[in-house]
Amino acid sequence: MSSDGTSSPFAHIDDETLVKLAQEWRAYAQRGEKEAYGTAHALEVEVRRRSRQAAAIEETVPPAEPAAERPWWKFWQ
Repeated sequence: MSSDGTSSPFAHIDDETLVKLAQEWRAYAQRGEKEAYGTAHALEVEVRRRSRQAAAIEETVPPAEPAAERPWWKFWQ
């Protein structure tokens, strides 16, 4: 079971490999291999889930505090 409480059969696969596998299986499916459609779909769902999860994590990180701006006439400080 993964850390977010959901179980994924692809949890052991890193993101880059997962994307490559999804592309390969989609190509098999497009060539007419009926058994490949389900696998391609499952891989693509996992890719989308991970990308949404990564985007949600980025949104929770607060932006860095901007540097205090000095008045234009104090440029030498």
